[in-house]
Amino acid sequence: MRFRYRWIVAALLFFAGMLNYLDRAALSVVAPLVKSELHINDAQLGVLFSSFFIGYCVFCFIGGWAADKFGPRKVFAIAAAFWSLFCGATAFAGNFATLMVARVAFGVAEGPMGTTTNKSISNWFPRSEAGRAVGLTNAGQPLGAAIAAPIVGLVALQFGWRISFVVIAVLGFVWIAFWLRCFRDHPEDHPAVTREEAAHIASDRLVPHHAEGSAEAGSQAGVMHYLLSLPVLGVAAAFFAFNYVLYFFLSWLPSYFVDYQHLDIKHMSVIGILPWLGATAGFVLGGIISDALYKKTGNVLFARKTVIILGLGVAAICVLLVSRVSSLAPAVALIAVASLFAFMTPQACWSLLQDIVPRDRIGATGGFVHLLANLAGILSPSITGFLIQYGAGYSSAFILASALSALGMLILWVAVRETQVMRLRGAPV
Repeated sequence: MRFRYRWIVAALLFFAGMLNYLDRAALSVVAPLVKSELHINDAQLGVLFSSFFIGYCVFCFIGGWAADKFGPRKVFAIAAAFWSLFCGATAFAGNFATLMVARVAFGVAEGPMGTTTNKSISNWFPRSEAGRAVGLTNAGQPLGAAIAAPIVGLVALQFGWRISFVVIAVLGFVWIAFWLRCFRDHPEDHPAVTREEAAHIASDRLVPHHAEGSAEAGSQAGVMHYLLSLPVLGVAAAFFAFNYVLYFFLSWLPSYFVDYQHLDIKHMSVIGILPWLGATAGFVLGGIISDALYKKTGNVLFARKTVIILGLGVAAICVLLVSRVSSLAPAVALIAVASLFAFMTPQACWSLLQDIVPRDRIGATGGFVHLLANLAGILSPSITGFLIQYGAGYSSAFILASALSALGMLILWVAVRETQVMRLRGAPV
């Protein structure tokens, strides 16, 4: 089919994710320099990493609700403007307290990103392409973390760590200009979308046969009907497990390479790319495998669940093995493989959620799931910091991340079953 403007939308979301994670990873890359200049220890650094998620978690839900009510175009533009502003404000922090205020405000602004991305994909892509769309667009996130190491690290070494935050903020405002120019809330509202493409997008969505109790019929139920359901909470548990590993890596890998593997900032900036390249591949492969399984079996729940269970299971094994090695090469290899498989799971979680709840509830429900999942962002960096400062060091932090990955996999396996999903939709079991 030659009418594919929706993939331009996917590219916009890809670059949004890249900038978003470039912003987030910047502090972890320059952490050794910030610790020295502002006299911050590892426990305080963990608190700083976690402070980002205080406002982030709340605005995951508020952002999803706003995307349902006001549309993703407006919500994403406002959020990106504020996160770019507060990322730039980090450059002016003079101590622990002011840096923490900037991080909390930064987290508030970035909160709507994940759920608004999912809402955009739900509006712009047919069901059969949802896994690939989520995987390809979200692949920008680990790629942003990958380029953060060389860009932020080398800019910091050349011009100082504060200038790197200003550069990233400017990139954010450039993206907003393209977003407002190229994106509309619905495909049929965009002049570049043909009637053929709009019809193709609409053709593979769930049809509201209310008498049969389909997913769309469930939209007549209140939002709490979905938020507190076992399948939704099961997806949230798996997402939480993934996020614990993600934010452990995003916050502490640069310090692990510098403090434990004894690399300098320059070499860390190069080595630090490898795990995130694996993560980028995982995002893309997870979406492709999930859609291929759906096409082959016709069972969307089986396709999404298989990818999540495989991803979290292999990640749990690799992260556990990292705690048992001390040399650089096997540690980097295991972290890269763990990242590849772990990052197969989030797009499958988003896609699975789209198959559990109706489209007009996906923003609020996705926001709630994102809120619960991102509690890991509060816990993971802080717990890791305290384990490093006062506990058994990096080994214990890797063991805990492995255990939580395995637990999330088991909860999803039990909680998301065909009968439970059909009951949630109001269909006869």
